[in-house]
Amino acid sequence: MALSTEVLVIGAGPGGYVGAIKLGKLGKKTLLVEKDKLGGECLNYGCIPSKALIHAADEYYRPKAAQSSLGMSASGLGIDWAKVQAWKNGVVGGFVRGIASLEKGNKVDVLAGTARLTGPNSAVIAKADGEETVEFAHALISTGTRPAEIPGFSFDGEFVLSSKEALELSEAPNRLAVIGGGVIGLEIGTFFAKLGTKVTVIEFMDQVLPGVSSEMVSPVLRSLQKLGVEILTKSQALGYGKTGSGLSVRVKTAEGEKTVEADKILLSVGRVPITKDLGLDAAGVETDPKGHIKVNARYQTSVSHIYAAGDVVGAPYLAHKASQEAVVAAQAIAGFQTHGIGAVPWTIFTDPEIAFVGETEEQIRARRREPIVGRFPFAASGRAQAVGKPEGFYKVVADKETREVLGVAIVGASASDLIGEGCLAVKLKATIEDIAEAIHPHPTLCESIVDAAEACVGQALHILPPVKR
Repeated sequence: MALSTEVLVIGAGPGGYVGAIKLGKLGKKTLLVEKDKLGGECLNYGCIPSKALIHAADEYYRPKAAQSSLGMSASGLGIDWAKVQAWKNGVVGGFVRGIASLEKGNKVDVLAGTARLTGPNSAVIAKADGEETVEFAHALISTGTRPAEIPGFSFDGEFVLSSKEALELSEAPNRLAVIGGGVIGLEIGTFFAKLGTKVTVIEFMDQVLPGVSSEMVSPVLRSLQKLGVEILTKSQALGYGKTGSGLSVRVKTAEGEKTVEADKILLSVGRVPITKDLGLDAAGVETDPKGHIKVNARYQTSVSHIYAAGDVVGAPYLAHKASQEAVVAAQAIAGFQTHGIGAVPWTIFTDPEIAFVGETEEQIRARRREPIVGRFPFAASGRAQAVGKPEGFYKVVADKETREVLGVAIVGASASDLIGEGCLAVKLKATIEDIAEAIHPHPTLCESIVDAAEACVGQALHILPPVKR
């Protein structure tokens, strides 16, 4: 006899597990199906483990970096990477158990298996002990994405690694070739460089972090240079071979072909949606040419009672975007009026960190509006100087006529935490005056937003206005 549920949620990543919880809170009988672990890619193989290892590498590297500037001396500092991995796995495992408790507490049924739609209102779940048929009134698909491959570099888990295998290494490689200088490549490459790995980044575009403004990338490049990371832009990895001492990667550069020696290769050139074998055709769900599921502002697919959210519907591939989309979809399923999602913030955990939300000057001008821009360098921040992290700046972009804050960008220490105020400012349509009149604690990094906002109109108190030429 087939199982029956009001809502079938396929995939328990940051989209699916959050959507299931929201559906439970809204009183919907919900079945959550996951083929791997609760939390999906983000919790188990991405966001959380990478940030844990980034933190561990920072803790190891910081004393070395502080010796010359702070008058400290240390010797014999070592790291047991296997123990670090065990600690990281403990952190992840705790959250997996926490999600299970949240689902149970919100009366969501969880089933381990692989779901495949067999029609617009039915699916079959392949479990370890056989198959289970499920009938549903609504469905929410949140199956996410998987790492993309390129010719000559197929993932084998031993020499060519995805981010998953790179985050599970029992020891840091002596030499690492990173193919793809995007977010994942630079985050992982940076923490291995701090452990002493010789890192070479191979990027096809003319700068690392393609799509991020060069003014924000510049401080990161300076940091990578200090770490000894070699950056090859306008370059293409052609293939690799095994040598007596490791691997040899052939690279086509603007100056000609060269060879990069490595022990491991991290391939991070993008991601592709997981929609194959989902049975979308049987249900009548349409996809775009790249395989992403087509949705409207309420996250309905071409089949009105089937919804989709997260990476599977398209970029940007961000966990917080997936969660918010799933919440909107859950509300729509429950019959509430929804308005889509707002500006999606980006956070990049390089050193220094990068974070931004809202519009850029170029985007504002494209709407035939005139932007005003204010910058406050962290070099002028008492807190940033006191903790030895003066790199980067806080930037506010506003509308010249209304003074409404339309975008915030930060590159510097704790940018990922500081961007929260920028998100709120953009969401609430705050003005420059709203920010300036809100008292911020001193000395802190967060107070920098006040000077950045007032710099938009030449009124910043702690920096001189730029000289007009």
